[in-house]
Amino acid sequence: MAAPANSTTFSGDVWAELRLADGRDVPHIRSLIHQMAEFELLTDLFATTEELLTSTLFPSPARPPFTSFTALILDLSPSPLVPDSSSTIASRRLDLSASPLADPEAAAFASPRGGGRVTAGFVICFPNYSTFLSKPGLYVEDIFVRAPWRRRGLGRMMLSAVAGRAAELGMGRVEWCVLDWNKNAIDFYEGMGADVLPQWRICRLTGAALDKYKGNQEEAADGKAAE
Repeated sequence: MAAPANSTTFSGDVWAELRLADGRDVPHIRSLIHQMAEFELLTDLFATTEELLTSTLFPSPARPPFTSFTALILDLSPSPLVPDSSSTIASRRLDLSASPLADPEAAAFASPRGGGRVTAGFVICFPNYSTFLSKPGLYVEDIFVRAPWRRRGLGRMMLSAVAGRAAELGMGRVEWCVLDWNKNAIDFYEGMGADVLPQWRICRLTGAALDKYKGNQEEAADGKAAE
């Protein structure tokens, strides 16, 4: 099958790097989140802006990675990459000799790091805490790979890197959510050794349901003062 018009074809050796994101990656992060919302059929919940991503993910002064909201970017390069000890989390080589890959969005997702790199995915995670273990953990809010780059072992590389970092930091567990209809993802996670816990449900306050609680602390304080 011919590659789509205006696509970039990757063949032979390609190098993957999972690295810490910075402010330059914000436009791609927003676009990737939107693609994820489309895949999950949840675009009605999408309200992300570049301004909010910048202020929440990349505050000044910067916080150490994995101690607060941490964004990781997956870049692919047609040329060998030299790992950067300050930003590289994981890297690997892909052999596409037998199955060249056409990426119709390569130009739109050109990495801000240059060198012919393209951005293919992202992870966002942050610390949580287990009272049962009395240990911190990592919660993976999002893990996503663009469609052309799926089924190449990259999702495994990304999740393995996050789990490895959590283990190195002495954390008790890594957790995330999966949609109940996404059998491919469930099978993938179980194949990596994760327990999928059907007895738990997500509870969420957001939007108007959350806003109605504004001022409750002041009302409680006023009530105590009147006693």
